[in-house]
Amino acid sequence: MSNLNRSNWRISRRQMLRGLGAAIALPLLDCMAGIPAPSKPKRSVFLYIPNGVNTLTWQIDKAGADYTFTKPLQPLEKHRADITPISGLHHPMVLGKHHNCEKVWLTGANVPGDGGAFRNTVSADQVIAETQGASTRFSSLEMAIEGQSLAWSKDGIQIPAERNTQQIFNMLFGVEKDSKETIRRRLSRRGSILDLVADDAKRVNDKLGSEDRSKLDEYLTAVRQVEERTKRADDWLNVPKPPIPATDAASLQRRLSMAEAGAYYRLFYDLMVMAIRTDSTRVITCGIGGEGNASGIPEIGILQTRHGLSHHNGDPEQLRRLTETDTFLIGQLSYFLDQLKEHKEETNTLLDTTQVLWGSGMAYGHSHGNANLPTILAGGKALGYKHGTHVDFNLPKIGKYDVTNATEHYKICSRPVDGDARVSNLLLTMLQRVDIKVDTFQDSLKPISQIVA
Repeated sequence: MSNLNRSNWRISRRQMLRGLGAAIALPLLDCMAGIPAPSKPKRSVFLYIPNGVNTLTWQIDKAGADYTFTKPLQPLEKHRADITPISGLHHPMVLGKHHNCEKVWLTGANVPGDGGAFRNTVSADQVIAETQGASTRFSSLEMAIEGQSLAWSKDGIQIPAERNTQQIFNMLFGVEKDSKETIRRRLSRRGSILDLVADDAKRVNDKLGSEDRSKLDEYLTAVRQVEERTKRADDWLNVPKPPIPATDAASLQRRLSMAEAGAYYRLFYDLMVMAIRTDSTRVITCGIGGEGNASGIPEIGILQTRHGLSHHNGDPEQLRRLTETDTFLIGQLSYFLDQLKEHKEETNTLLDTTQVLWGSGMAYGHSHGNANLPTILAGGKALGYKHGTHVDFNLPKIGKYDVTNATEHYKICSRPVDGDARVSNLLLTMLQRVDIKVDTFQDSLKPISQIVA
């Protein structure tokens, strides 16, 4: 068992000095201030792919345990006992409004019609971070290989994502160039500036119209988020970053690009695994690509963007290439699950204590159909999940569709077969598995009982 997952570089405020049969509580040291004692890890990872999939080659046609993996899903065959493909989920408040799919995948916020002002709501990962992120250096980690952040604060403000792997490494494990005193002075100055900004804003608030006041409120919300992160950084300043082996450090600092897509994707996944192994965070989101700007994959001979491939107009060659990119992305997910399985803490693997959601806010990119969303839930057996089946909310009522016919099949991607099968039901289930005391999330109706032991 690796000592990376024992948090042995951290000091709990409950730490005791023991000897001669007596125990004496340590005084409150600087490295304990503001940091809750470590709790039993319950982790969550959210991974988003853009523009849906080639549903004709993706869709599993049988529910239950004896289903057959379709071609793009075959890299997950070895993980059958640890995953649940789910078909037929949708966001009722987003149907037909495709340009916000990426923004609302984890929020389920109501998207107004054309011309309506949109304000997002909190994303599920940030709800989890408030509880499970309390005792880690980073309450959540936002990453993006391409595309935008999936994380939105409780005030509906997008939390920026980091795309530079070296910056991610430095943030998690790198040695600070400046002394603690210099960093603390810098944090103190930042806090003072934020205080001045807030005071000035209060003075001008009464002079603004309602629209400007709303913009100012959004700005101040972002300022408050910076304040919270500044305070957290100061609390952790005296706690050493976790040490990692030199070979791992070298591997995690390789300079790669999308020209080497497979290795580049795996570098992001390796950083996630190391962040989990060292308990640096328990909540991670990663955008694998943006709806309009996901790159091609040269190493498998595909130069077109994923957005371009998704608008295939039924062209067989375009559909073949889209299936190849689907298969490639699933292969990278399989690698991530491999790594989580490889590392153990006590009696569980990291995958056992980590719930992983992989999916998209769109089903069929060509017509922007956003029902029957491609969704895979993995891991989390120690959190109470049961896996090994295909859960399909299409099948009870799918008799009216001929799914071997493309035109008929695509209908289930634009209009849900089961209106009660909601992504928010799944997000509610995930919240409850990591001790969030809620009965609803957004437009959820109930948890998904088929995936809970």
